[in-house]
Amino acid sequence: NSRRGAAHHNNHHANITRLIKGFVVFTISAIIIGYYYFLSAAISTGDGKKIISGGDNDNGDGAIRGNDISRITVGINNKQPRATIGYAVTVSGCPKSDGARGDFGAGISDGAAILKHSIHLNSIQNPQSQSLYDYKMYALVHTEAESCARPALEPLGYEILIRDVPVPLEEIEGNFLREKVPSNGCCGEKEFVKLHAYTLTQHPVVVHLDLDTLVLNPMDRLYDVMINGAPKDGSNGGIQVAFGDPLVSTAATDGNQINAFFTRDYNMAHPGMKHNGAQGGFLVLRPSLDVYNEFVSIIRKGDFQQNKGWGGLGFGPFYGSMTFQGIIPYFYDHLHPGTGVELDHCVFNNMADNPRDKPTKNDIVSGHCRDGFNRPDKNDECEDCRSRPFEDVVTTHFTLCQKPWECLPQSGDRIQERLCRKFHGEWYRVREDLETNLWKRKSVQLSNKEQVVKERGGEYQIDHFRGYCKGHGKTGYIKVEIPANFSFGFELRGLIEMWGVIKEMVAVIG
Repeated sequence: NSRRGAAHHNNHHANITRLIKGFVVFTISAIIIGYYYFLSAAISTGDGKKIISGGDNDNGDGAIRGNDISRITVGINNKQPRATIGYAVTVSGCPKSDGARGDFGAGISDGAAILKHSIHLNSIQNPQSQSLYDYKMYALVHTEAESCARPALEPLGYEILIRDVPVPLEEIEGNFLREKVPSNGCCGEKEFVKLHAYTLTQHPVVVHLDLDTLVLNPMDRLYDVMINGAPKDGSNGGIQVAFGDPLVSTAATDGNQINAFFTRDYNMAHPGMKHNGAQGGFLVLRPSLDVYNEFVSIIRKGDFQQNKGWGGLGFGPFYGSMTFQGIIPYFYDHLHPGTGVELDHCVFNNMADNPRDKPTKNDIVSGHCRDGFNRPDKNDECEDCRSRPFEDVVTTHFTLCQKPWECLPQSGDRIQERLCRKFHGEWYRVREDLETNLWKRKSVQLSNKEQVVKERGGEYQIDHFRGYCKGHGKTGYIKVEIPANFSFGFELRGLIEMWGVIKEMVAVIG
C-alpha cells in the first residue's frame, strides 16, 4: 500500500509539473506572438500602405517598408549553397534634409532595397543566376544614425548592427590625425565604422558595398579563391586583376592567402603620388577579429603624417586618405603585401570615369593615364572604362554617373553618358523586378503610357525609367512603397522563427 501511495503521489506531482510547463510555454508563446503582432500593426498606416516613419528624424519620404520573404525557403532551388556570403553597408549619419544627396534621402531606403535585390538576383536564390552562394544582409549603423537607418533597413531584411567608431577621437595618439580626421573625406572618423565588417566572422567572406552600388553579375570566382585558395596552375582563375597582373603577387606573404579584393580610385591620382587610395564603395574581405584589432591599433597610434600620409610612406594625402580610402591600401600594400588584390576597376566597381587627366571632347581622350603614374611599365596605355561592354561589368558605383533616384536621363550621345544610361536603366529594371516578381505588383506594358501612369505614376521617359519618374531631377522621382498585402511574407517569417523558439523551449523544459 505504501508503494502504491508513493507511486500515486509521484504521478500526481508529474501531472502538476506537466501542467505548469504547458502553462509556461503557452504564456511565453502568447507574449511573443502578441508582441510581434503589435510591432507588425504599428508600422501600418490608415491608407493601406506601409512606409518608413523615420523615427525622430522622419523625412516624409514615404519610402520602403519592405520584407525579406525570399529567405523563407525549404532548400534553395534544389542546390546546396557553397557558403553564405555576408553583405554589409554602412550608415554613418541621418540626412539633414529630404533632398540630401549621397547615400541619404531616397538612397537610404530605395538604394538599399534595389541593392539588396540585385544581390538576390545574382545569388543561389535566383536559379537563373548560376551562382552557388547564398547571402545575408547587414547594416553597420553608427550610433547617431539608428533613428533613420533601423526603420528603413530592418524591414528589408538587413540585420542592424549598431556600432560606434573603432577608436574614439580622444584616444587617437597622433595629434594631426586626431585634429584633422573629423573633416576628412565624406564622413570623417565615422567612415571607420566600415571596418566593423571584419568582425562578421560567421561568414567566410564579407562584401562591403556603398548604398549607391548595384550588383550586375555573380562574384563566385572571388569567393572561390578566398575560400579554396588560388588556382594551383598559377592562373588567375578567370578573375580580372588590375593591369593584367598575376592573382598571386611575388610579394605575397601569409602563405599566399588572399584576404581582400578591392579597387582604387584613380580619379584622385596625380603625378608624384606615391600610392593611390582604395575606392571606398567596394571591398571583398576575409573577416577576422585579429585583423580588426590590428586596424584598431593602427588608428589608435594615429601615425598619419602631414603631407606624408599613413606611416609617412605616401598613403595620403588624398580625398578620404585619413580613413577608409587610405588605411586599406596602407594595410594591404605595406603591412601585409600581396594579401590584397587590386581588381580591374572597369569590371568591378565601374564608375564610368575618364581614365586620363584631361577632358574628353567629342569622344576623343587626351592627357596621361591616371592609373599609369605609378606604372611606367604600361607605357601610358589604359583602358577607358566608359567603353567597357555593359555585359562585362560585375558591379557599378553611382558616383560620376550621379544617383539613379535623381531621374537624370543621361541621354547625350557621348562617351560620358552612354554607359551611365545603361547603368541607370539596369537599376530601374531591378526595381521593376523587385516590385512585380517579389512584391507581386501588376506588370505593365511600357508601350502603354496610360497603363504605366495609372499603375506607377510616372510618364517621364517611360522606356528608361519604367514609370518611376514624373519628371527630370530628384523632385520627379517616385519613391518605393511596399503594398499592404505583402505583410504576409514578413509575418510568415516571424511566425516560423517564433515556432523554432517555442520548440526549443519545449525541448528544454520537457
